[in-house]
Amino acid sequence: MNNKRIINHIVEWLKQYNKKAGAKGFVIGISGGIDSAVTSVLAAKTNLPVLCLEMPIYQDYKQLERANKHINKIKKNYKYVNSIETELTPVLEAFMKQIPNNNNDNSELALINTRARIRMMTLYYFAQLYNYLVLGTGNKIEDFGIGFFTKYGDGGVDLSPIADLSKSEVYKIGKELNISNEILMAPPTDGLWNDSRTDEDQIGATYTELEWAMNFDKKKKTNKRESEVLKIYKSLRKKNMHKMKKIPVCKIPKIR
Repeated sequence: MNNKRIINHIVEWLKQYNKKAGAKGFVIGISGGIDSAVTSVLAAKTNLPVLCLEMPIYQDYKQLERANKHINKIKKNYKYVNSIETELTPVLEAFMKQIPNNNNDNSELALINTRARIRMMTLYYFAQLYNYLVLGTGNKIEDFGIGFFTKYGDGGVDLSPIADLSKSEVYKIGKELNISNEILMAPPTDGLWNDSRTDEDQIGATYTELEWAMNFDKKKKTNKRESEVLKIYKSLRKKNMHKMKKIPVCKIPKIR
């Protein structure tokens, strides 16, 4: 894998896409994780305006600290990078006051996904305000393997610069881009829960294992753990396939 060539390719792709779209720059949510860190630096390298948004909702302090450090670093290194912090906790709380009290098994997850959708709306507010494009930060495993994203939340974007890179490849690009060790070493998390649960806690498998499952050769024999990982991968992929397909359209036959 030629990291420098991949970086140059993505940067040029971003520049050309921006030009064809008639946009003036990019907006991206910064979480303090590797995916948004890599994507924001790739965008900054275009020398087009990049707006980095921090959108905390009951956010863990360590995540905010990593995000702040990263934003300050790229603002120092790239002339056209700016940032805004928008505290969205009151928005979620106001929403919760207006909906019926639901204590069933789905209510917590519904509110977790609502957080992601509130952030998506915020990104598009600023995108329309400045004629920017919303950058996606999903990698190949999340976007096309197991559908590990919120529909119309972090899945609601204009373009996805790193969605053809596996998680391990994102880390390699991150090292090449001199992303801080603090971010490189942090356990991947979507930051949507009120506890410290990681992506691995939610999924039940590591990204390395999921990459293996995504590329599994059916002819090979598997051990106990590999069989478990394959089961996890196939189950999540089936469950979340609706996120990864185009919206179904009911075609009307010529019956009029």
